[in-house]
Amino acid sequence: MITAEQIRAGRALLGKTQSKLAERAGISTTGLNNIERGNADPKASTLRAIEAALSEDGIIFLGDGQLVEGGPGVRLAKR
Repeated sequence: MITAEQIRAGRALLGKTQSKLAERAGISTTGLNNIERGNADPKASTLRAIEAALSEDGIIFLGDGQLVEGGPGVRLAKR
């Protein structure tokens, strides 16, 4: 599963607001804000929707130790 840090980083790389990402993922802006701050325990389906929305815009999610040191990360796909 993706982490709050990956969501924030992916959104920042794309220059998206929380409201734009929330709309794209089909969730509330408040819900996304709570997830990003670690104040929510989202359903797996919610995290998949956020991951799909970010992936569609070119974010690649990296697992712990996968091409990065220090934990899970993200990168922007070459286009």
